[in-house]
Amino acid sequence: MAEYQPPLIAHVIYALSTGGLENGLVNIINRTPPDRFRHVIICITTADDFAGRIVAHNVRVIQLHKREGHDWRFFWRLWRLFRELRPDIIHSRNLAALETQLLSVGLPGVIRVHGEHGREVNDLDGTNWKYLAFRRFMRRFIHRYIAVSRDLERWLVESVQVAPLRVRQIYNGVDHQRFCPQTVGSPDLLPASWRERDDILVVGTVGRMTPVKDQQSLLRAVAELRRIAPDLFQRVRILIVGDGPIRHSLVDLVDLLGLQDMTWLPGDRRDIPELLAKMDLFVLPSLGEGISNTVLEAMASGLPVIATAVGGNVELVADGVNGRLVPVGSPAVLAAALKALLVDDLARQRQGATARQRVCERFDWNRTVDAYLGVYDELLQARAVRPGVKTNTQNAG
Repeated sequence: MAEYQPPLIAHVIYALSTGGLENGLVNIINRTPPDRFRHVIICITTADDFAGRIVAHNVRVIQLHKREGHDWRFFWRLWRLFRELRPDIIHSRNLAALETQLLSVGLPGVIRVHGEHGREVNDLDGTNWKYLAFRRFMRRFIHRYIAVSRDLERWLVESVQVAPLRVRQIYNGVDHQRFCPQTVGSPDLLPASWRERDDILVVGTVGRMTPVKDQQSLLRAVAELRRIAPDLFQRVRILIVGDGPIRHSLVDLVDLLGLQDMTWLPGDRRDIPELLAKMDLFVLPSLGEGISNTVLEAMASGLPVIATAVGGNVELVADGVNGRLVPVGSPAVLAAALKALLVDDLARQRQGATARQRVCERFDWNRTVDAYLGVYDELLQARAVRPGVKTNTQNAG
């Protein structure tokens, strides 16, 4: 008789690189007890150094290097890979990976889970009729949906028309020990020119440099401070952490707005807790969001957050309680919100403390992982009692 092996989960994602979805996946894998599940990550395209954050043992990362457009060779390779791995669960995430679930049809006993972590940049409100039609078609193949926000849960039920009982809403977590107000970074962490005066106010954001994150609005808002609060403007410094395809355009905008001496773009970093500790205020000017890991990390670090009133942001930030909510693409409104908090030290301290309290009460990675494993266990148990269904746990590779 073959030796028992824990069930195998095949996580299908577009790419494994810096991002909230990918950060969540890595945290779930690293925190899953090894005797509960095994994991393989299948990248439709590629993986980069971010894969090094996986510390769990024996986790395969497979890169399929899909080409743009209809790459039929990719689909053939993935079809063969599914039959080689024989996973118990295939967990796809976001629209780019949803169609891969079709290639598992015909595999005996396979369970299909799909996660929605945020809508596409060209369909931020989720109303694109082609995407909706495809998602509705795929409902017949997906056994369970996981939404990272209540906003996405409502959209799955009301727009995609998924039966409510097939949708689970699970928030991302945050490491309360790693991200905390007591974190102290090196005094030399910030640029030397910033350390020449002791009254600077650091406004920061963390995230991939892509159009949906709209870091441009933050730059324009700070430039607006030059007009509405010139004395305050002299004290402000802008810290934009991350990298991505619009980095060069952000650098050009910094130059255009004359913000070179007060802006630092250090790229992707591993010392995020220490960088957050240097900030006075966190800003997320996104055009759309699922649930932002960086907002959770900023809140855990005791920072008030100014965020756009989109998606899951409104589930994290209570206006006037632990930050401010502003409209999308409104640098003038964002500038006014920045001014109001930057001139009021007590309000920043009070709202930052409230942010930390909210995170500690509601958002924890152990709770998140338990919820994900609970979904997997529930589906495996349901499969076990279905007559004539073969399991894969004894012969999965």
